[in-house]
Amino acid sequence: MPDRYFVTMQFLPRTLFSSEHVEFRRSYRHWLEKSVIPFHVKWEADGIVPRSIWQDAGAKGFLGISVPEEFGGGGSKDFRFSAIMSEEIGYAGIVGSGHGFSCHSDIVLPYILNLGTNEQKKRWLPGMALGELVGALAITEPNTGSDMAGIKTTAIRDADEYILNGSKTFITNGIHGDIIVVAARTSPDAGSKGISLLVVERGMKGFERGRNLEKIGKHAQDTAELFFSDVRVPISNLLGNEGDGLKNLMRNLAQERLSIAIDAVAVAVAALNWTEEYTSERTAFGQPILSFQNTKFVLADLFSDAQVGQTYIDRCIEMHNCGELEPTHAAVAKLWATEMQIKVVDKCLQLFGGYGYMVEYPIARAWMDSRIQTIYGGTSEIMREIIGRSFGK
Repeated sequence: MPDRYFVTMQFLPRTLFSSEHVEFRRSYRHWLEKSVIPFHVKWEADGIVPRSIWQDAGAKGFLGISVPEEFGGGGSKDFRFSAIMSEEIGYAGIVGSGHGFSCHSDIVLPYILNLGTNEQKKRWLPGMALGELVGALAITEPNTGSDMAGIKTTAIRDADEYILNGSKTFITNGIHGDIIVVAARTSPDAGSKGISLLVVERGMKGFERGRNLEKIGKHAQDTAELFFSDVRVPISNLLGNEGDGLKNLMRNLAQERLSIAIDAVAVAVAALNWTEEYTSERTAFGQPILSFQNTKFVLADLFSDAQVGQTYIDRCIEMHNCGELEPTHAAVAKLWATEMQIKVVDKCLQLFGGYGYMVEYPIARAWMDSRIQTIYGGTSEIMREIIGRSFGK
């Protein structure tokens, strides 16, 4: 673990990162400290990060590390670099400003990389790697949450185009998004096999954005409603085979859920660090709050949870890097890590007393940002359902 995130707490040594990863972490952390952290509060107030920071991140190579060199990226298939970036954003307490980067790189890009034709990759990947094109994934609908098979948005074939109609909501990068991977029903009577993935591009006639939604937390990360009214999407914008949309969505969910779990542990670690430091300095009845047995016992329990969580997540990262991470393992990671995150942050906020309720303190912002973790990417209830299906086999 990076030394700066601890006062005295020490996790078990981590063995999954090489010297190259350590150097990359140092470089990314330096960029966050210079280009993101000083402006985080302002972006939270604005409700969005500026487009310029996307381009700066792309120029530094932080958005397209998995994009092949021939398409302008870093050419790395090592997921550990992505894990490092997710961790650093969590450690720094700027999840609201940085979550859109992870969505772009770890959730949207894989669809283009894994399903895109050579022509599609040439068209979109260079801009995505440079931060000139921002990616978004549009699955959730006003009346459809975790039930992807219940998607109502339609895309009816008309010669060499699809006519897209419907709406999506809670879309990360919905305002900034230039490349929107949309799940739509191309065969109304084919059930789960009637869903396909289409790429809607900024400026297509009939594609409109709603408001930048006001959320409990993650205020700097734009989240929007999207509306499609007779949008003519070329056949050349179909990702993968028609009717394979649900299968392809399920295939990429393991990485999405692992990314959320990585972020969850990092935020828990940051909360513990802030709390240890605060309780060491803050006094009550003439002594530091940390000297009270209750404080030590609470932190001991939370530290133990975070340590165990980190160990499991590290193993999942290793498995994913080798292509061996099963959906059940990813569901366990997301379920346990996000539930743990909410518990840790809430109990840490309690130790801050009244100051924990003040938004100027990072623990308060982390408390607000954390609540979504057990909801998006599949709710905790859905994770339990997935895990439960593995029993008795």
